[in-house]
Amino acid sequence: MMAKINQSIPEFTVQAFHNGEFKTVSSEDVKGKWSIFLFYPADFTFVCPTELEDMAKHYEELQGLGVEVYSVSTDTHFSHKAWHDSSEAIGKINYYMLGDPTGAVTRGFDVMIEEDGLAMRGTFLADPDGIIQVAEIHNGGIGRSAKDMVRKVKAAQYVRENDGEVCPAAWEQGEATLTPSLDLVGKI
Repeated sequence: MMAKINQSIPEFTVQAFHNGEFKTVSSEDVKGKWSIFLFYPADFTFVCPTELEDMAKHYEELQGLGVEVYSVSTDTHFSHKAWHDSSEAIGKINYYMLGDPTGAVTRGFDVMIEEDGLAMRGTFLADPDGIIQVAEIHNGGIGRSAKDMVRKVKAAQYVRENDGEVCPAAWEQGEATLTPSLDLVGKI
């Protein structure tokens, strides 16, 4: 099954490195909270640590919004620990680092680069029911912004909690939203 908007996250069970321990994490474990899945090509690389460190800077804010973060690469949980222990940037991570050496999770979200055995830069936001609300894929040389992901989380949460309202482009929390209706057509 390929990951798509308004579909369930794929089923998985993997090993993770989290807060100095190895843990088993499954698709069932992530339900009940908002979840960000942050796929990246590989440990010990160049753009990847900048993105993961950027997400670490926003992790406390995301937790305050009821969001858990799961970084995912086709490396093992052992490699994640070694990288965490040896890199100043990665050492700042307190969120889950999922190991996906078989590529099952990466394929399930449809972000596997088959010829390389690596994940694309894919970012997915799933709601507490495990339904994908945001899906983005970037070229390998283009780093992502955790700050913008926080904005998208807030917009997705607002839309979920306010039936019938939508958030316009670049919407920030507290700004005006839209209520689609016949009267609004052609007025924007």
